[in-house]
Amino acid sequence: MSRGIIVIPTYNEIENIEVILKKVFSLDLGVDILIVDDNSPDKTYAKVQELIDANTYANQLNLVIRQNKEGLGKAYIEGFKWCLARDYAFIIEMDADLSHDPKYLPSFIENIKEYDLIIGSRYVKGGGVVNWSPLRKFISFGGSTYARTILGISIKDVTGGFKCFRREVLEAIDLDNIISAGYAFQIEMNYRTILKGFKVKEVPIIFEDRVAGQSKMSKKIFIEALLNVVTLRMHKKDIIEAK
Repeated sequence: MSRGIIVIPTYNEIENIEVILKKVFSLDLGVDILIVDDNSPDKTYAKVQELIDANTYANQLNLVIRQNKEGLGKAYIEGFKWCLARDYAFIIEMDADLSHDPKYLPSFIENIKEYDLIIGSRYVKGGGVVNWSPLRKFISFGGSTYARTILGISIKDVTGGFKCFRREVLEAIDLDNIISAGYAFQIEMNYRTILKGFKVKEVPIIFEDRVAGQSKMSKKIFIEALLNVVTLRMHKKDIIEAK
């Protein structure tokens, strides 16, 4: 399989960005990285541009700067479109906050040869979380259970954001009509992938809560997820038929 790219959305990740880049590139996987920054007040984008200008990572590092913070989903969609305009066979998404350990990337890349979507799962055998409060565990596991039940899908970790898509999946999904911007974005992408008939595999990961910076989760984002799951189920036929 030809080359791939990792899309990492950032907003105020100046404390983490160099660390995550070093960790990924040290694995020598032959993948590029695209940082999609929402015009971070802490100037995360400036540090990335500095590394690009110095050619620190041999032209494998790329940057898109968005003018406004519109949510994780919008950032990923812009990143996906950037990647699809170029010759990448697979696109990986991961967080910049070190909660997604790069050590799992080789497994993703190996498994994407046989499947269309690989999900780094906290809720299959061998997976788990570290440094989470009981409330955080309840919200995450409960959210996955709720979405899985309403949508009628079997994915255990519906809300996880560490995953790998074949480009054909993103080409088949109607990215311009994604309705979710926040927490529900991952749910919607999984649902649309399944409805299009693609093969999905969950591989176990240990998710460790961020050690620097602030979480982007909010009550508004959580409520959006609850409502959007119902909306997606109501429009199942439209999603299947969308070109």
